[in-house]
Amino acid sequence: MAGFSVSRYAPEQSSWARLTARDSVVRRLDWPLLSSSLALSLIGSLLVWSATRNRDTLTHGDPYYFLFRHILNTGIGVALMIGTIWLGHRTLRGAVPVLYGLSVLLVLAVLTPIGATVNGAHAWIIIGGGFSLQPSEFTKITIILGMAMLLAARVDAGDQLHPDHWTVAKSLGLAIVPIAVVMLMPDLGSVMVMAVIVLGVLLASGASNRWVFGLLGAGTVGAVSVWQLGLLDDYQIARFAAFANPALDPAGVGYNTNQARIAVGSGGLTGTGLFKGSQTTGQFVPEQQTDFVFTVAGEELGFLGAGLVIFLLGVVLWRACRIARETTELYGTIVAAGIIAWFAFQSFENIGMTLGIMPVAGLPLPFVSYGGSSMFAVWVAIGLLQSIRVQRPITA
Repeated sequence: MAGFSVSRYAPEQSSWARLTARDSVVRRLDWPLLSSSLALSLIGSLLVWSATRNRDTLTHGDPYYFLFRHILNTGIGVALMIGTIWLGHRTLRGAVPVLYGLSVLLVLAVLTPIGATVNGAHAWIIIGGGFSLQPSEFTKITIILGMAMLLAARVDAGDQLHPDHWTVAKSLGLAIVPIAVVMLMPDLGSVMVMAVIVLGVLLASGASNRWVFGLLGAGTVGAVSVWQLGLLDDYQIARFAAFANPALDPAGVGYNTNQARIAVGSGGLTGTGLFKGSQTTGQFVPEQQTDFVFTVAGEELGFLGAGLVIFLLGVVLWRACRIARETTELYGTIVAAGIIAWFAFQSFENIGMTLGIMPVAGLPLPFVSYGGSSMFAVWVAIGLLQSIRVQRPITA
C-alpha cells in the first residue's frame, strides 16, 4: 500500500532480506521515537496502577482493572499506529474531507442527548461496557491534516513558494468550526491545545507573520471578552482564580493543586518507592490516574523518575522535530509541526498544573495518563510521524 511504497527490493528476496534491506519499512522507522513512546506508555501503566489499585469505588474491587485497560489501550494505540503507517500520510491526505466531516459530526453528537458530562465538561460519548469516547482528541488530528492539506497543496505542486492569504483564510475557517463546537461543550483545555496547534501549523507553513500576530491579538481579545461577558462556567472561573491565588480556597477548588504539589514535593530525589506514596495510597489527589498522573511519578519515583518522564517526552519532541526538518514536502512538515505543537503544549500544561505554574485545564499527559481516546489519538500521531519518515526519499 501507500505507506510501504518505498521498498525497491526484488520479489525473490527472503523475508529477512526484505526486513533488513536499507529501504525497508522496519529499517526506516524512527526507533528512538517509537521506543520513547512505548516507554512512556509502560511507565504510565505502572503509575496508573499505583494510583488506582486501592480505589475500590473506581475499580469495582479489581486492583488490576485500570492496569489491564491501560495496557489494552496502549496495544490498540500501537495497532492504530501500524495501520496509519500502512496507509501512509499521503493516502490519508486524500481522505481528509471524509475524516474531517466525521470528526465534526462526532463533536456535534456530544451536544446531543447522547453526550455525557465528566468533571464539568460535556465532552464525552458513553459507548457502554465501561467505555467512552472523547471526540475532541481525534479532532486535533483532523485539524492538523485538514490545514496541512490546504496550506501545502499549491506549494507542493510548485505553483507557490508560500500559502497565499486566501488559502490561509480557508484553512483557518476549517479549524474554527470544530474549535467553536468544542468551546460550546465547554472543553477549554482542548480548545487551548487546538489554538496552539493552529499557530504551530501556520508558523511551519510559511504563511505571512501578519496572520500569526493577528491570531495572537484576536485570541487575547477573545479571551478577555469571554471573561468579561461571563461566558465561562463557574468551575472554570474558579480554576483560574485558584491558579492566581492558591490559598483562596485550599479545601475547595484549590484542593487538587495543593495536594498535587504536596505529592510531588514529598518524593525528594529518589521517591518513596512504587506503591508506597502516602498521598497516592491515601487517595488525597483526585483524578490521579488521568489529569494528575504526574504526581505519582513525583511522589513515588522522585525527581529522578519524574525527570525520566520529562526526558522521554523530550526525546519524542526531538525526533518529531528531526522528521519535520528532514522531510522534503511541505505537507509532511506541517503535519509534523502540528503534532509537535500539540505534544509540547499539552505536556507542559499537564505537568505545569501539577506544579502550580499553570491553571488546571483537565488535559491528560500524552502516553502516560489513563484514557482510551487520548491514547489512541497520540499513537495515530506517532503513526503519522513514522509515515513521514518512512516515505521520505533515500539519499545516496
